[in-house]
Amino acid sequence: MMGEKIFFSRSEAASLLSISLRTLDNLQARKEIHVRRVGRKVLIHRDELQRFARRDHATGNCRRAQHDTPPEGAPA
Repeated sequence: MMGEKIFFSRSEAASLLSISLRTLDNLQARKEIHVRRVGRKVLIHRDELQRFARRDHATGNCRRAQHDTPPEGAPA
């Protein structure tokens, strides 16, 4: 039990999730990933990473696609 890591740094978490640090920061800002702060350190709990990894996620393209669709009744 003592050998298992419980908390991960931002860079470790991003690497484990195969995302960039910027994406991790955006997820944190949107409260999709919850972090813990210890002093100046930002740590992410192992269970939080697993919870996030198991969820379905919308991509940024979904938002863009909504904006590209013409208004209802407008010619396509």
